[in-house]
Amino acid sequence: MDLRLLFRRVLQCNDDESRERESDADFSRELERLQDQISYHFRDRTLLIRALTHRSFANEQGNCDYERLEFLGDSVLDLSLGMELMRRFPFSLEGELTQMRSALVSENMLARMAGSIDLGACLLLGRGEDRTGGREKISILADAYEALMGAVFLDGGFEKAAQTILNLFRRPLEEVGRDDFHRDFKSEVQQWAQEQFHETPQYIVTDQWGPAHQRAFRVELRLMGRVLGAGTGSSKKEAEQEAARQALMKNEIKS
Repeated sequence: MDLRLLFRRVLQCNDDESRERESDADFSRELERLQDQISYHFRDRTLLIRALTHRSFANEQGNCDYERLEFLGDSVLDLSLGMELMRRFPFSLEGELTQMRSALVSENMLARMAGSIDLGACLLLGRGEDRTGGREKISILADAYEALMGAVFLDGGFEKAAQTILNLFRRPLEEVGRDDFHRDFKSEVQQWAQEQFHETPQYIVTDQWGPAHQRAFRVELRLMGRVLGAGTGSSKKEAEQEAARQALMKNEIKS
């Protein structure tokens, strides 16, 4: 039996609510945008919807959440990125490869990747979770991202899933070998600003361009009226990190 068919049998549940939710015009547009953004279109859209369904919504509506897909996606990400790291770093030791892979699949990194495709806007959350900012919670974004990759695997197989993952992780894979890859530049800037001036830095979007599924942003880091750095990225959070990194590199800030 095909491995994907076996997994799908295990994951079977009542998808009536998912089909009903898909009929909502706004939600359908978000699904199309998301699929355009990851450059993968599902044959079975119920898999996609299930990957977006948080347990708070499932508990309210009586259908399945994404947690089993999350479990599967974790393994698919590990294998896809692990193989690519071995190809890119043929002379790195096992411990070094493990460290790089751990950085790529960390909760913060997966949440950052989820932010780059605005995954939070697509999530099906319970009313309480939605009211308390669930769409921006790092843990929820990271878990849903894993579930999404698990859904791609079930729908299209490992080759398609790996291709999707490597395309989405193109920039992190280019950066993972850098010495400063593990640094949180925004946190360093904020700590410095509060220690030196008791002020909080501001990140201002000064420009954005591109279609909805390939949006790019330019962000300036400002403190007390001064522009300390500017950065671009495929999400606001990515551009903010780059602006903070540029400020540190230009010695505007002593970290």
